Amino acid sequence: MSTPLLPPIGMLAELTHRCPLQCPYCSNPLELLKANRELDTETWLALFSEAADLGVLQVHLSGGEPTLRRDLEQLIAGLAGRGVYTNLITAGVGIVEGRIEAFAEAGLDHLQLSFQGARPATTDRIGNHKGAHEKKLETARRARAAGLPLTINAPIHRHNIEEVPEFIDLALSLGAERLEIANVQYAGWALTNRDQLMPEREAVDRQAEIVAEAQERLAGIINIDFVTPDYFAIYPKPCMGGWARDAFMVTPDGTVLPCHAAQTIPSLSFERFEPRRLSSIWADSPAFNAFRGTDWMQEPCRGCERREIDWGGCRCQAMAIAGDAAATDPACAKSPIHARMAMLIDEAKRIATVPSREEAFVYRRIGAVTESA
Repeated sequence: MSTPLLPPIGMLAELTHRCPLQCPYCSNPLELLKANRELDTETWLALFSEAADLGVLQVHLSGGEPTLRRDLEQLIAGLAGRGVYTNLITAGVGIVEGRIEAFAEAGLDHLQLSFQGARPATTDRIGNHKGAHEKKLETARRARAAGLPLTINAPIHRHNIEEVPEFIDLALSLGAERLEIANVQYAGWALTNRDQLMPEREAVDRQAEIVAEAQERLAGIINIDFVTPDYFAIYPKPCMGGWARDAFMVTPDGTVLPCHAAQTIPSLSFERFEPRRLSSIWADSPAFNAFRGTDWMQEPCRGCERREIDWGGCRCQAMAIAGDAAATDPACAKSPIHARMAMLIDEAKRIATVPSREEAFVYRRIGAVTESA
């Protein structure tokens, strides 16, 4: 490892894989963990305490749907007691009256609410949950009434990319401080549904122009972040800021990972919190050190002037497309197989336009794999 080991500052805590929605773009693994495999309250609190000791400054509470945890208020309070910033990432459906206020009272700092569409019909169809859109609107209103800063998260794909202008209007109407236009990344269920989710290149270009114009026009009013789609990129994004560089994630059963899809790399073995301490996993885990820094890089990454900008890009994407986690991320124009990305885009366009396959999602569901009509 050619760069010094720094303490992590961020953590994604997947408290559960349970979720009332069944979004086909979900990046959770196909093998979803049931409730009986989730860490209990005391173990999560101990993990959060060790994370704070290690240097973590902010924790994103996610899932699945984290509000299905009955102890969520207690977990938030435990983090607040250590001075750790908390961001709740929620689908915003099925949250009983008074609970958002309880989250705020426990010390929650921020709420991030996902919308599967800017239109009710799109939200309900993508999440496979009738009435989801109205429930999300109510969650946003209650969050703002409780004084919580609000981010609207818009996961973008073929079936909602034309709604980007409406997402911007929606975020403004809800008084959000931030809007994340997050083009879907293909891992887990999203990889399974890639052919049905992949947008066309022309739509991606229109989207980029719309977002750029809105960012300039609405500067000082709302912060619009744009997560570009890897398959249409020239250079890759750094994975979690760089593999095991300043952040990590924990699955519902306490497995500690450098990034969301790291378990798709078959050569790596990952450890669980208790019996191992977080500090030991962060510093000494062979999996965490496998792609940390730049020493692991092959050419052209090793000699590239961007090697400490994108840190090699996404190792899981390299595994999925190149079949080698150490290969140059195929999203990079310098990759010898970069042209494969364009081929995948074209193939998705061809498959998605076959009448019998149009919108044939494999919905996310614990214990079953279900394809839409």
